[in-house]
Amino acid sequence: MKNGKAVVLVVEDNTVIRMGAVDLVLSAGYEALEAHDADAAIRILESRDDIDLVFTDVQMPGTMDGIKLSYYIRDRWPPVKLIVASGDAILEESSLPTGSRFFSKPYDEHTITDAMARLLASDN
Repeated sequence: MKNGKAVVLVVEDNTVIRMGAVDLVLSAGYEALEAHDADAAIRILESRDDIDLVFTDVQMPGTMDGIKLSYYIRDRWPPVKLIVASGDAILEESSLPTGSRFFSKPYDEHTITDAMARLLASDN
């Protein structure tokens, strides 16, 4: 968290959903970055050291889906918090990296912002 404001990277291939998620992040008082797939997200993560949380969709085009991306982030950037969402896949949180949260789409915006706040306030 730099300058007292958490930075959240939204990874979503659907432009309308991504725009909505970015608006949600901004309305919660966080800085928002956006990527249309895992490859773009990794490029952003490699270029910045201030990303606190990644909010990713599961199903995306490209070299990896949101689940693989979440494991890649956990291995490479362990402090980054993770929220994974999907409209198709119903996942057990146990199938995600430790400390990740999963939400089915459509998700309740207050539930997501509450989860972001809780994750960002935690030390693990």
